[in-house]
Amino acid sequence: MIDDVLKELHTSIHKAHEALKRELAKLRTGRANAAMLDGVRIDYYGTPTPLNQMSNISVPEPRLIIVKPWDRSQVKIVDKAIRDAELGLNPQPDGDQIRIPIPALNEERRRELVKLAKKHGEECKVAIRKARHEALDFLTEADRSGDLPADDADRGKKKVEDVVAEGVKQTDAILAHKEKDIMEI
Repeated sequence: MIDDVLKELHTSIHKAHEALKRELAKLRTGRANAAMLDGVRIDYYGTPTPLNQMSNISVPEPRLIIVKPWDRSQVKIVDKAIRDAELGLNPQPDGDQIRIPIPALNEERRRELVKLAKKHGEECKVAIRKARHEALDFLTEADRSGDLPADDADRGKKKVEDVVAEGVKQTDAILAHKEKDIMEI
């Protein structure tokens, strides 16, 4: 029973870390990254479609992204969608593709991005604490109902706390790495 609770807790923490990594991938670091465009949706014949599902996105240089829509008639629409996404990017149509130069970040913008990264990190920690709360509640209820001896429940709670502490430590490490990337010139 305790193993099942710990397995569920590990799964919840892993999902929180994956969500954090997805959110952090969208933040600019001064280097080109195709994941920066993950949130861009295109009105493709009446259907909001993710940009990466209707075009090739490549990063040939550290400060350049090239988007090549599969349907050439969509170049202007893709250009407008990238501008409207408020990513701070200035796409430049070039025939059947769009060049997106990534400008260098100034100090103030870097600090704003670090604050945003920390906000995402705090959301991840909240998700981890919520998973901990659910695991502890389950163990407490099993102890009260007599399904689990009190000693086993206490050992399980200690293991839950250890797993949560490790999960928070990993979250801090992920954030520290991203902060270093953002502040790097």
